[in-house]
Amino acid sequence: MPVGIVTGASRGLGLALARSLADDGWSLVIDARGAEALEEARSDLASRTTRASRASGAAVVAVQGDVADAGHRLALIEAASALGGLDLLVNNASELGPSPLPALADYPLDALEQVLRVNVVAPLALAQLALPLLRARRGRIVNVSSDAAAEAYEGWGGYGSSKAALEQLTVVMAAEETQVRVYVVDPGDMRTAMHQAAFPGEDISDRPPPEAAVPGLRRLIDGREPSGRYRAGDLAAVEATP
Repeated sequence: MPVGIVTGASRGLGLALARSLADDGWSLVIDARGAEALEEARSDLASRTTRASRASGAAVVAVQGDVADAGHRLALIEAASALGGLDLLVNNASELGPSPLPALADYPLDALEQVLRVNVVAPLALAQLALPLLRARRGRIVNVSSDAAAEAYEGWGGYGSSKAALEQLTVVMAAEETQVRVYVVDPGDMRTAMHQAAFPGEDISDRPPPEAAVPGLRRLIDGREPSGRYRAGDLAAVEATP
């Protein structure tokens, strides 16, 4: 029975991916900062897991908290251990930073430190804790990035630089780890609360829903792609090719 940790799983891409995994009978450890939204997600995912795998004992455990907190990260790993081990770590939780997005000349440095704590330090710290469990089951790490890591968009300097740092950490870890596949993936534009916060007052209804990125992520989780950087749209296109 596979076990996965998905951070930031109460909404958006994290919830969409967790639903896909639950539908396939995965046991999941999920987290979010908001307790009410997290409990709603846990209930939904638990019902899906039960339908998919009544006899396997698959479970969904919700751990409320912030990935920037060391004690919370340890609680996530302990929850996975209690479920029998760990096959997958998805570092999806992210911090956008101030909204509206400020130019770097005016970027509050305390806000930048928080963005870096959540988007860079926390994923690495959680991966360090998870690696012994992942190595034992030849598992996978999927770090969620953004095209802002590679493109120069006005206002995206704080968030984009944090994702660029996450991408570099990911590819270096991929080169260092021989028993764990390590991926970083750009999911593309999505119609999410975070994307809306980046464009306050604008209509983002033309963006695809987060579910559109799930097939690409599932290809990394279920397939045999080598460690490295991928775009979810490219993976899904390959999957759809007859």
